[in-house]
Amino acid sequence: MTNTLAFPMYGVNQADNERLWQAVQRLLLERGLAVNPWSGEDLLTHWQSGDLLLSQTCGFPLVTQLPEVKTVGCFHYTAPGCEGIHYRSFLVAREADGGKTLADFRGQRAVCNSVDSQSGYNALRKMVAPLAEQGRFFAQTSLSGSHRQSLIALAEGGADIAAIDCVTWALLQRHEPELVEGLSVVGETPLAPGLPLITAGDASTVELLRDALRALVSDPQYRSVCEAMLIGGFSAVSREPYSLLLAWRDEAAELGVTRI
Repeated sequence: MTNTLAFPMYGVNQADNERLWQAVQRLLLERGLAVNPWSGEDLLTHWQSGDLLLSQTCGFPLVTQLPEVKTVGCFHYTAPGCEGIHYRSFLVAREADGGKTLADFRGQRAVCNSVDSQSGYNALRKMVAPLAEQGRFFAQTSLSGSHRQSLIALAEGGADIAAIDCVTWALLQRHEPELVEGLSVVGETPLAPGLPLITAGDASTVELLRDALRALVSDPQYRSVCEAMLIGGFSAVSREPYSLLLAWRDEAAELGVTRI
């Protein structure tokens, strides 16, 4: 029985994220779907579990590591940089480098949250691939483990540029403004399909989940919950739009860039 419910990706403010979880739990219970919270195991293990009722993943793991899950849909976020189901990454550097373009960071140091991140790695790889020479653009690329840690690395001088999910950037501006103080957006990536909501359930479960999520974004009683998480809508989405992310990876490889 699939019954795990989690929203692990945009939990910048845990109280707001918990309110979202509780709202969706209530909507699913109304549709006969009992849920349990995520136990906190490794994210990939969580997403691959047969007990997964509903979770949010990143688009790049979806197309590279999660062939069995079904896509339920995608939230529309209201953060600057988002359009409908689509989002982008902001290229962030220290304010002292605020007037530079990406090309000016040749030979400098990048920091990424992880190599399986669409917003932090694959999108940045797409951007630097046309600028690379002999497959390289940056002198060094480090992995931080999270967008938050990437921003800390920038602020502390451990790296010079990072690609940051625009929703995470907006949430951090709201809840941890001191973390982005002294940093500046110097560019942005093209739009890509946003973080997909996924399930291990069958087709009938997918339809129940979509119905619950449509209610979440349309029922006035959940408006404050959605606004706190920057959620402005929901659309059912198939896997097909996420093939764009593989195209970005493959286009970079054709230019000789397989890693940043």
